[in-house]
Amino acid sequence: MKKRRDEPEDEEERLVSEESNDEEDQGSDDDSMEEEDDGGNEPEQDGGLPKTMRLSDEKPKKAGEWKNKQRVLIVAARGITARDRHLMLNISEAMPHSKREPKVEKRENIAELNEICEMRNCNKCLYFETMKKRDTYLWVSNIPHGPSIRFLVENIHTMEELRMTGNCLKASRPLLSFDKQFDESPALKVMKEVFTQTFGTPQFHPKSQPFYDHVFTFSWLDNRVWFRNYQIVDEEKGTLAEIGPRFVLNPIKILEGSFRGEVLWSNPHYVTPSQQRAMAKLAAQQKYKQRVVNREITKLARPEGEEYADLKEHLEDVFETKAPEEAKGAEKSIFKRNPPIPRAERLKKKRIKRKKKKAILMKQGAQNKNQNGVTASSADEN
Repeated sequence: MKKRRDEPEDEEERLVSEESNDEEDQGSDDDSMEEEDDGGNEPEQDGGLPKTMRLSDEKPKKAGEWKNKQRVLIVAARGITARDRHLMLNISEAMPHSKREPKVEKRENIAELNEICEMRNCNKCLYFETMKKRDTYLWVSNIPHGPSIRFLVENIHTMEELRMTGNCLKASRPLLSFDKQFDESPALKVMKEVFTQTFGTPQFHPKSQPFYDHVFTFSWLDNRVWFRNYQIVDEEKGTLAEIGPRFVLNPIKILEGSFRGEVLWSNPHYVTPSQQRAMAKLAAQQKYKQRVVNREITKLARPEGEEYADLKEHLEDVFETKAPEEAKGAEKSIFKRNPPIPRAERLKKKRIKRKKKKAILMKQGAQNKNQNGVTASSADEN
């Protein structure tokens, strides 16, 4: 009987324990849900706003990834002129992905520039050199396997010299504009690709700004590459304003390697500056020679010798003249000259003219007064 009385008490205790276990399980589920919210969505504060605290594991988002890592080394040989140095500075300021290097000795092998570019972590190179302190040459090379192109730089005008009205941001990215003729021949296609990789600023470059406010134009005219830099004033209307610098590149040859290798292409229209100066000197010599020949022709055309003796005497009689002292009669009128008038007489004549003008003005004034008096008296009588 006692056991039967104890059974219901055991059942009640069992039900109470099961209810407590259920409450603990619900509490653990709520805690796990809160932990998931902390990991994913931020829990709301009392006012219903998310927490302002950021987890330390999160990384700030980047604008973009810099993939095209083109770097250009701009270097010059010792002995360049001031204008060439200013041109180098203008180009480096317009290319934020460029680096500068001190001047290189001319005696060194030009192929050593490949090692300098590798040390500076550059894969493109612009190398300026001057010959005879007047002729400027430019090498544009792809490091280290090539190709490389050599140009003669002509008609150089720097930004300080031009002082154009155009302006742009210092580190902005340029648009590259090429002439249609760059797609016609293989040599021009190579030039276009080299210019694109060298002068084009890579996207998301750390030193560049994400703006397009100027244009680099490359035009093919007269077997030369004409470079211009323009500001984009109005995108809708397409108005441009030149910034500078401006120069002309006369291509000489394309090499297979970087500053070395076989010649892939040479310009058949290229004439060296020394030949041009020699041709100019020959043209000046021809002018002088022609002038001497004309002088001798005029001498030969003159009538000389016994055959023209009578004609010479006749011509001398025609152009014979007499001295003024030997003239007589009507011949004196030919040599007659009016003697200069003394200063006192000139002043006397001026005074007489003034007096005459004054007398005429006084007469006219008296006549006007008389007429005015007559008209006034007639009016009073009326």
